[in-house]
Amino acid sequence: MELRPETRAVHLPQPEITGSRPITVPIYQTSGFVFDDPAVFADAMGRPDGSFVYGRLANPTVRSLESAVSGLEGGVAALATGSGMGAINCVLLGLLGPGDHLVSQKAIYGGTAAMINELVHRFGVTVTYVPEDDPAALRAAVRPETKLVYLETLANPALQVADLPGMCAVARELGVVSVVDNTFATPLLCRPIEHGADIVVHSTTKYLSGHTDVVGGLAVFADDALYRKVWHFSVELGATPDPFAAWLTLRGLQTLHLRMERHCSNARYLVSRLAAHPAVSAVHWPGLPSHPSYELAGKLLPDFGGVFSFELAGGRAAGEKFMSAVRLALLAPSLGGVETLVMHPATTSHRSLSPEELTRHGIGEGTVRVAVGIEHPEDLWADLEQALS
Repeated sequence: MELRPETRAVHLPQPEITGSRPITVPIYQTSGFVFDDPAVFADAMGRPDGSFVYGRLANPTVRSLESAVSGLEGGVAALATGSGMGAINCVLLGLLGPGDHLVSQKAIYGGTAAMINELVHRFGVTVTYVPEDDPAALRAAVRPETKLVYLETLANPALQVADLPGMCAVARELGVVSVVDNTFATPLLCRPIEHGADIVVHSTTKYLSGHTDVVGGLAVFADDALYRKVWHFSVELGATPDPFAAWLTLRGLQTLHLRMERHCSNARYLVSRLAAHPAVSAVHWPGLPSHPSYELAGKLLPDFGGVFSFELAGGRAAGEKFMSAVRLALLAPSLGGVETLVMHPATTSHRSLSPEELTRHGIGEGTVRVAVGIEHPEDLWADLEQALS
C-alpha cells in the first residue's frame, strides 16, 4: 500500500533478526502483539505458554526473567509480578477462599502478616501460627480445611531459619501446599523446592535485582497445574510487572553470585564486632553460635546471608539515637542493594503489628535491622562504632 506520511509515522518498520541474536535480552516495551492468524490470537488469550498477546498476560522480557529464576530455583515455571507483595498476594488470594485455613510460621515479614490479617478479617480465612522449626506443631495444626503452609527461609528481621525439609514433608504428606519466601536467602543459599516446597516467592526488589532501582516480585512453582491456576488468577488481579523493571532485574541477576559472597562476608565481620560491643545486648544472625537456628542453618545453608539485626541495651531511645548517628549506612527501607541500609522494624516494616505480635516476631523496642551492602567492611564498622558511641 502507498501510505501517506501521517500513516507511515504510526506504522513503523520492525526489523527481523536472522543469522544472529542480541547478547543481552531486549526490552520489549510494548503493550500488545500483532497476529496474522485469528485462531492463534484466540488461543494465546487462554494460556501462559501460548504466543505473546498482551502485556498483562505475558511479555518476552518478563518471560526471560521468569525462566531464569525458575531455572535457578529448580521450578517448572515462574510468575513475575510488579512487587514482592504482588507475588505473595497472587499466591494467597489465588489459592485461599472463605472458610479456608492457613498455617504460618510465627515470624514473617510485616507486609505478609498484615495481608494475612486482612484475609482473616475480610474473607473469613483462619490462621494458626506455629514455630518455623517444629514439624510436629505443624502436623497438629493442620485441619481438613487447611490449604496453605507459609514459611520463610530466613525470617525478617530476627533471621529464624525454617526447617524446610521437615515442614515441607509434613505439608506434602497431608496434601497441603507449602509456600516459602526465599528473598533473604536467594537461590544461591537455598533452593526450597529441593526441600519439598511447592511454591517459592521472592521480592526481586531485593538481592535478585541488587541495585535499589527496581520494584518487583516473582513466584516459582514446582508443579505446572498449580502454576496455571495462580497464573489465571494473576491475569485478573493485574499484578503485572513492567518490561523495563524485568530487564533491570535480569541485568542484576548476572552478578548475584559475586554480590552475595560480599554481603555474607561483610555480615560475618560486622556481627562478630557487634557481639562484643557493650551497647549491644544481642545480635541475631544464624551464623552465630548464640542464634537459636545455628545448628539448623549449618545443615541447610552454605552461608548465612547479608541481613542481621541487633538489640540496643538502651531500648527505643537508643535505637532512635543510633539511627540519627549513622553516616555511611543509610536510613532507608528495603535491602539487598549494594549499599548498607539500616532501619527500626517496630516503627517501619512491622509497624502494623500489635505489641504482642511484635514479640512473637522477635522484635523489641531497641531492635535495629542492618542490610549489609558490598562496601569495605572496616568502613562499615567504623560507621556503626561511631554511631554506637
